[in-house]
Amino acid sequence: MDHLADRVALVTGGSRGIGREIAIALAEAGAHVAIGYRQGREAAAAVAAEIVARGRKSIALSADLGDADAAAGLVRAATEALGTIDILVNNAGINPSKPLAQITSADWDETIRVNLSSVFYVTQAALPAMRAQGFGRIIILSSVAAQLGGVIGPHYAASKAGLIGLMHGYASQLAQEGITANAIAPALIETDMLKGNDAITPDKIPLGRFGQPDEVSSVAVMLAGNGYVTGQTINVNGGWYMS
Repeated sequence: MDHLADRVALVTGGSRGIGREIAIALAEAGAHVAIGYRQGREAAAAVAAEIVARGRKSIALSADLGDADAAAGLVRAATEALGTIDILVNNAGINPSKPLAQITSADWDETIRVNLSSVFYVTQAALPAMRAQGFGRIIILSSVAAQLGGVIGPHYAASKAGLIGLMHGYASQLAQEGITANAIAPALIETDMLKGNDAITPDKIPLGRFGQPDEVSSVAVMLAGNGYVTGQTINVNGGWYMS
């Protein structure tokens, strides 16, 4: 499968979990992939090496994407290494679970900074080159929490709901420029992010099981290769939220 042959992708939060799965799936579809990460240098380098082993180009780049200058630097470094970014997968984020009464203003600020502001910073940095070439795919990882509140907390739900609004803004303004913008809203995907929260159980899901990372990555590859789907939130949630 090489329908994305020689396209260049940047996947933030690509060192593990859903991001790792998306990065590898895009490489299998033919893309060269830059891996953005904040922590886990060895894990990110291992993903890049796996992509190179598949005959694609890859590089692992560290940045705190909640800082606008660092986000722009990541886009610049990825472009210098691999070429203009065609496919931007905004996956980086945190899930700071706390009881409602213990959520502080600092928790709120950090969650919005890392989960929402970072996506704006990275996308704004990648857009000029996309617009110049008349092609781009913006894919944003939201969550069922944006639709139902979730089990982590209102700070997290708000950050993920904001991503859907951000996606709608990009989709509507870029539709005539060859650039699509879409969101994926997963629920309870079996990754490390599920650990440590007793409220996360598969019985919440109508299908009765956790989702698998490849069930999300296949949607990302579809969106990367489709020029007629834009402004949509694709729900990969086992039927928890039905739209």
